Amino acid sequence: MISQLSWKIGGQQGEGVESTDRIFSTALNRLGYYLYGYRHFSSRIKGGHTNNKIRISTKPIRSISDDLDILVAFDQETIDLNSHELGVHGVIVADAKFNPTLPEGVNARLFPVPITAIAEELGTSLFKNMAASGASWALLGLPLDVFNKAVEEEFGRKGAAVVEKNIEAVRKGAESVLELAGGPIAELQLEPADGEQKLFMIGNDAIALGAVAAGCRFMPAYPITPASEIMEYLTKVLPKFGGAVIQTEDEISACTMAIGASYGGVRAMTASAGPGLSLMMEAIGLAGMTETPVVIVDTQRGGPSTGLPTKQEQSDVNAMIYGTHGEIPKVVLAPSTIEECFYDTIEAFNIAEKLQLPVILLTDLQLSLGKQSSEVLDYNKIVIERGSLIGQPEEVEDSKQLFKRYEFTENGVSPRVLPGVKYGLHHVTGVEHDQEGRPSESPVNRKKMMDKRLEKLKHVEVTNPILVNAPHEEPDVLIIGMSSTGGTIEEARGRLEKDGLATNHIHVRLLHPFPAEELKPHLEKARNVIVVENNATAQLANLIKLNAGSADKIINMLKYDGTPFLPSEIYQECKELTVAWQR
Repeated sequence: MISQLSWKIGGQQGEGVESTDRIFSTALNRLGYYLYGYRHFSSRIKGGHTNNKIRISTKPIRSISDDLDILVAFDQETIDLNSHELGVHGVIVADAKFNPTLPEGVNARLFPVPITAIAEELGTSLFKNMAASGASWALLGLPLDVFNKAVEEEFGRKGAAVVEKNIEAVRKGAESVLELAGGPIAELQLEPADGEQKLFMIGNDAIALGAVAAGCRFMPAYPITPASEIMEYLTKVLPKFGGAVIQTEDEISACTMAIGASYGGVRAMTASAGPGLSLMMEAIGLAGMTETPVVIVDTQRGGPSTGLPTKQEQSDVNAMIYGTHGEIPKVVLAPSTIEECFYDTIEAFNIAEKLQLPVILLTDLQLSLGKQSSEVLDYNKIVIERGSLIGQPEEVEDSKQLFKRYEFTENGVSPRVLPGVKYGLHHVTGVEHDQEGRPSESPVNRKKMMDKRLEKLKHVEVTNPILVNAPHEEPDVLIIGMSSTGGTIEEARGRLEKDGLATNHIHVRLLHPFPAEELKPHLEKARNVIVVENNATAQLANLIKLNAGSADKIINMLKYDGTPFLPSEIYQECKELTVAWQR
């Protein structure tokens, strides 16, 4: 038996690929397997090739697999585009309707199952995704009753008749493929899982759940890939807690409404992708100038302009740090796992209120939309910190005296009151102002106010600004990454270690203010440094050089074709670079 395998389903967008994947992976989750998913989909509602890939394991996994064991194909294009990934025991389950053929050089076993015919016998071609699922499930020799329970959960709201039809499609698909294959494929039998159900979600859902747990009660947003799921989740959940989600006319409105709500005392957030964040930049500057806490999520995707809306990239780093005009304090956090998405969202709200500034939570498409297993979240870790928010200022002798909302303090953080609080009257403006908020163009005041605001960056405290896996005192290679590449780097490291290469791994979670002092000792001890990132201009590597030095050691490993890194790519390039160094 094997401890892991990889399964992929592909077809035309709108053909049921997503729902098939969802039910298949849900059933596996019920059995206790660890899962890691990747969605390849087109930038349109219907049509165009799409595929979903799931890696299944008895142990925790954090990356896409290099190869493929089972490919479920609704059309020939799926076979042509994906069959090269199949390993030596690879299997293709294809709809017999399109007369599937193997491309030249592909030695996989092909089982043409009458998927569409089964579905049409049951009344509609819509049942073909269940017939396909049943076929691939049967080849693994897994119990059908578990799969049927997942089907019931998916379609139960549509009535018993619909559930029965789908279960019948699963049964017929399983029977058909077992007749062709002569039984389950021996080489693809998975070891039993531990039976403990894990959380199974995308990063966007974890962020949304974290926002609810953090006390967020208002989200204005405009739909955009790959951020929309945050909005969709909160639309269902926030009203249950007295909150609300509003779809705004654009991202400018979304950001300014979040700032306004926060000024009024409500924990608020918005979420978007690169194009939307570009529109928000002036508003983010307003939050910095008025010292109003706000949390903003940027789910990076391929750019520039409309770019690759449904593809992986990490090219917004510079924009998030330097995008606003003028100079304001802001914090940019980059979670790397489902768990971090949850906990970092809570931390983002706390930092925003404690330091009274905008906090940007920076993810990428793979982390945002890649569904994966997560350990059960620990709600006892949740702490709400609202900073210098005071109930009511002390009574003043002069009724015309304004509250010093922007009072000069040692750490740059001033007392904050909510609108309507007695003795808390002050002026709020986006122009430079004095301690009471009155507009001021005094050079002396200007310098003091700028210093006050920027002082906050010296007091940013983040849980694990860098994640360190450094077993070697003086490694041959230090590999550095951010966001979703963490698990992929770790898997590549394991292979490099087996080859005798001493490697350490640092994952940067705080991009601004940059944790230079924490990173420098690791840079100094490493013989060579490889920075892995999904962009064309080495934004993370340049950030490291700017803040922590070691430019002479740093080598860029870049990928910007719209797809995530595979473990084999990082492994192979590190090996090639090692050979070059030894020469």
